[in-house]
Amino acid sequence: MRAILALGTALALSSALAQQIQGNPNLRGEITVWSWDIAAKALEANVPGFNKLFPNVKVTVVDLGNQATYDRGLAGCAAGGGDLPDVYSVENNEAEVFWTRFPNCFTDLNTLQPAASTLRNLFPAFKWTELTMGNRVYAIPWDSGPVVMFYRRDIYSQAGVNPNTIRTWDDFIAAGRKIAAATNNRVKVGVIANGQDDEWFRMLANQNGCFYFNNEGTAVTVNQPGCVTALETVKRLIDAGIVLQGGWNEQIQAFKAGTVATSMFGAWYEGTIRSNAPEQSGKWGVYPMPASRPGGVRAANLGGSALAIPASSRNKEAAWAFVRYALATTEGQITMLKQYGLVPSLLAATRDPYVQQPQPYWGNQRIWQVILGTLGSVPAARGTQFFQEARAIMVKTQADYVAGRFPSAKAALDAAAQQISQATGLPVAR
Repeated sequence: MRAILALGTALALSSALAQQIQGNPNLRGEITVWSWDIAAKALEANVPGFNKLFPNVKVTVVDLGNQATYDRGLAGCAAGGGDLPDVYSVENNEAEVFWTRFPNCFTDLNTLQPAASTLRNLFPAFKWTELTMGNRVYAIPWDSGPVVMFYRRDIYSQAGVNPNTIRTWDDFIAAGRKIAAATNNRVKVGVIANGQDDEWFRMLANQNGCFYFNNEGTAVTVNQPGCVTALETVKRLIDAGIVLQGGWNEQIQAFKAGTVATSMFGAWYEGTIRSNAPEQSGKWGVYPMPASRPGGVRAANLGGSALAIPASSRNKEAAWAFVRYALATTEGQITMLKQYGLVPSLLAATRDPYVQQPQPYWGNQRIWQVILGTLGSVPAARGTQFFQEARAIMVKTQADYVAGRFPSAKAALDAAAQQISQATGLPVAR
């Protein structure tokens, strides 16, 4: 993903443009949309607005879960395009897996009317990087995942921790110890999915300008200094005893139970907290992620998705109308931001008055200003078609390093780099 240094310029150039969609009562049929979790709910929230313009198109959104959506998408493409929906949700990091391995499985959206090329200036240039191959456009940008710290105001206050003083990971560890002491070790300051995912490593690595691969997708870079620092930090957090270990469900259980005071995720997690713990309204706030060093970058990206149309869809016209309504209109994007906290990629939506409003659930903090304010500092990162292979290797490498099976983070990542190189055929960067 390209760094978003040009976001402000792009916003100005966009002049609050968004797609103006004309309704069509003569467009008929049914379409099925595959997605997951909050993303599926957000798309479903757009169906009533879409049906005001297209009353004779029935939209069914199916929540398969994140991994099942990916797995069934791969299986369907491998089987020649069968058993796929009309609209398919894909994470940006995983998108190139499909376009590279199954170039005929999805519709080139430039072949539809209006052509996808007419939408390019409505979104930041970086959002198209993983969604195109040559002149083909396979998907339309949906949301971004700028990383922030969602925190419990009441718990921080009880422990005497001021989030404005947390500028580095050293500060965060010190705050974690204070919170543990103030709560008799009942409350931790994060949940790391060690052994199940490497999302914390990826967020910290991205913050440090490092990722599995270089931005050209031509070499393995997971053992570069920024990634080494990231893995060392993950182990320091776990060794300090200030975080829990658990996966997606355990993290939700922890913040609902009040046993975790901070959740670090992409901004889309805002909707996850708000919808799962409505009774905690007013108790939460947001601050930028800590830096690896004083004065360092306090931004990263996790997630961000797009919508594609499988070539096997029998109603591409209706599918394309739904994709454009949900993603290329301010109404569609702001609906998803308001109800489920999905950060819009559509430039016009980021200028909507709603973005400036205090949010009651978050203690009347203007959280979207804080979140969108980090975008310009997000370093570049690219998943490539080998994202899943590299991720699987890093999940195990991280767990082994935390368990003491490597003498150093550098040794662990050198080993991971060689494994990724062998799995992908890409050289390890010098």
